[in-house]
Amino acid sequence: MRNTVTAALLWSASATIALAEGPVTDFTLDNGLQVVVIEDHRAPVAVQMMWYKIGAADEPQGHSGIAHFFEHLMFKATDDLKPGEFSDIVEAQGGNDNAFTSWDQTAYFQRVAADRLDLMMTLEADRMRDLQLTDDVVATERSVILEERSQRTDSDPGSLFMEQLRAAQFLNHPYGVPIIGWRQEIEGLGRAEAEDFYRTYYAPNNAILIVAGDVTPDAVRAMAEKHYGPLAPTADLPVRQRPKEPPQLAERRLTMFDKRVSEPFMMRTYLAPNRRTGDQKTAAALVYLGELLGGSGTTSLLARKLQFEDPKAVYSYAYYDGTALDYGQFTIGMVPLPGVKPEEAEAELDGVLKDFLATGPDPAAFARLKTQLHASEIYATDDVDGLARRYGDALTTGLTVADVQAWPEVLQSVTPEDVMEAARQVLDRRHSVTGWLLTEEETQ
Repeated sequence: MRNTVTAALLWSASATIALAEGPVTDFTLDNGLQVVVIEDHRAPVAVQMMWYKIGAADEPQGHSGIAHFFEHLMFKATDDLKPGEFSDIVEAQGGNDNAFTSWDQTAYFQRVAADRLDLMMTLEADRMRDLQLTDDVVATERSVILEERSQRTDSDPGSLFMEQLRAAQFLNHPYGVPIIGWRQEIEGLGRAEAEDFYRTYYAPNNAILIVAGDVTPDAVRAMAEKHYGPLAPTADLPVRQRPKEPPQLAERRLTMFDKRVSEPFMMRTYLAPNRRTGDQKTAAALVYLGELLGGSGTTSLLARKLQFEDPKAVYSYAYYDGTALDYGQFTIGMVPLPGVKPEEAEAELDGVLKDFLATGPDPAAFARLKTQLHASEIYATDDVDGLARRYGDALTTGLTVADVQAWPEVLQSVTPEDVMEAARQVLDRRHSVTGWLLTEEETQ
């Protein structure tokens, strides 16, 4: 009886995924702009996201931070709008807008009533090609970025530590460069560099438009052709060619001391496969591995072993980040209990990992996790913002619409053997970077 009920629930959940997400349509305008339409007619709202295939890892050498810098500049004046007027108009329509920069993309988005979508396209198309930069605007915004770095990075030992750890992980690939940029290079960014960056990369043939919500493909196509269709593409757009990481032959370690640290903590990162178009099985297995080891603060393996059975840590975690153009990362970390020496805590963590690699996941925990992941994919379809971001993240990192749609099924196809194969491939100390952030007192 229990198996019959479980099967019925899973069938019902699968049907819910198909119904909630709605049709997804994609097409490309003549100027190269890719458009993806995600229909969801349950509420009269729409989300527009414009994704540019340019991020911190694509920046010219010596100009770190320019992608993030330009995210700020895109809210300045155009030939039709005053500085800040873009967001004022969105707010006046009862909507909200924002933007973000990552290593692989820069994205701009608005959430509004569906009947305001045409206006949003008018605004977004205007700043794609008609931004008006002056020396004063660039200098002022450069000062803002430098102050942001001072407040969010330079004054925060945890942020500085993460920056150093990532730089140690990527010796040659630009994923080791901070998104906000190195201070000395931000200081050198000027109008000439900004205009060259803008003319090259802010173009329809380097962008993906995602529209999600109470819309139809025909209406979106008509609006996109009206507003974005006339924009000229960049001729000879540079190919995204990045330096590759050399093989890592030995473990890397770093220890950072700072008197502002209240609680020491440890983080270890491993290079891992990314999600690859048509071949997402290893990435899916690594999602399971992260959840099994440290996805829950109470029931995951690290939590049970390090926080409850033989307490050595206040907190422990593990996670996998694989939606990236070039390399994924698998991360493990912990905050030791007061009085537990860092080397003792780390030895205990390594013991848990060693035992896991020898015995594999608990069958009951694996089955429970598979059900949880299935449910999370269903719940994700209720969020049009999240759906738009899911497709944008994927399409700007080499995946396709079909890959996004196949992901829930790929997750459900993972077996314990797949997880162990991925674990043995990734959890190799020779391919890791281990860092400790400690207080100055611990140097005594």
